[in-house]
Amino acid sequence: MSVEILDSKTILSFVEDEGAFNSSVDGRFSALDTNRDGLLSYAEMSNELMSLRVLETHFGVDEAAVSAEELVAVYRGLFDRFDRDGSGAVDLGEFRAEMKEVLLAVANGLGFLPVQMVIEEGSFLKVAVDRELAKAA
Repeated sequence: MSVEILDSKTILSFVEDEGAFNSSVDGRFSALDTNRDGLLSYAEMSNELMSLRVLETHFGVDEAAVSAEELVAVYRGLFDRFDRDGSGAVDLGEFRAEMKEVLLAVANGLGFLPVQMVIEEGSFLKVAVDRELAKAA
């Protein structure tokens, strides 16, 4: 983890750079596709989704206090957002499209004023910041 200065422009620039964005997203997709079939199953994505700790991070709810069924429902719902065609698996196009939406939502939420954030190494936000710093150098 590192502390970085981030604003919407940094994220938008990263998303608009198709080569940088696709390379980063494709790398994450490939890492998640453990059976190398070009599709992500719920089983392949579940650990990644659960690592986001959505309920705790965004809603202040201790996930340990939530029933297993409720947690599965939350993370299944997230998976379904990625699985746009309802096939039961996420292809690369679906993964790219949802990651783009997620990053654009983050950019929209940040606005134009820079904020200081703790960012996880290897995250898409960290890639965006590093890309911006490299362009400035």
